[in-house]
Amino acid sequence: MNTEVKIAGVTFKNPVMTASGTFGSGMEYSDFVDLNRLGAVVTKGVANVPWEGNSTPRVAEVYGGMLNAIGLQNPGIDVFIERDLAFLNKYDTNVIVNICGKTVEDYLEVVERLSDTSVSMLEINVSCPNVKEGAIAFGQKVDSLYDITSQIKKKAKQPVIMKLSPNVTDITELAKAAEAAGADALSMINTITGMKIDIHRKKFVLANKTGGMSGPAVKPVAVRMVYQTAQAVKIPIIGMGGIGSAEDAIEFLLAGASAVAVGAMNFVNPYTTVEVVEGIEAYMKQYGIENVTELVGAVT
Repeated sequence: MNTEVKIAGVTFKNPVMTASGTFGSGMEYSDFVDLNRLGAVVTKGVANVPWEGNSTPRVAEVYGGMLNAIGLQNPGIDVFIERDLAFLNKYDTNVIVNICGKTVEDYLEVVERLSDTSVSMLEINVSCPNVKEGAIAFGQKVDSLYDITSQIKKKAKQPVIMKLSPNVTDITELAKAAEAAGADALSMINTITGMKIDIHRKKFVLANKTGGMSGPAVKPVAVRMVYQTAQAVKIPIIGMGGIGSAEDAIEFLLAGASAVAVGAMNFVNPYTTVEVVEGIEAYMKQYGIENVTELVGAVT
């Protein structure tokens, strides 16, 4: 059986990776997961300077998943390169760095700092509020997404993945804009904006009022969006949203994703990623599938 996939010229030993923000930068899970077994480790969001994140409370459990309003807290690019990337370089896996920012210039600074490193790909978090555009997320307007994608592509030495927000009317319009601007791949979906209220205190549960919902409840929405997008663009898609088993992952592959990422379920079961890898292998054996790429977009 061949579980190898290629995305934008980068070879992955299997199509399973981590979803940004749910796996730290790999070190935090390395006692549970052999990182060498993964197709890639996708890091938590990295900015050009340290971010403190939002006030607490900033995580809440909800039916079928969780809400988070962490606010992309991170130590900044300097600490990331010196500590986290140095750690990840010990392993035989691809490293994909998720990049966040408040202006296009913020993103470009991180992109340039990573240009001469061992990083395999860059994943651009366009769900960040654009401070120059009234805090509307970069990924919610076609022209903003096209602009940031094209500017990053001019500077990036590694292939660029644009991580799409589901909080839009038609995700395929955004996907086509990213593709037209030169994106090498897409990852989707990011979290769905949600809210939880404490009825006894009559207060918002999260200090930020709203948060990003992830977990099993979002999976049907994510699978639908991946399928629609796969019909609309030619570039590869990394599918995510509620994956907790090989069965979930295979749904995304059949819908048109070339690879998948495990997110919130890492918090429930830290072994999930490797269990998904092993489950895909068992499925291929069961159905006599020689190459995992045969599954991509094979739904009828």
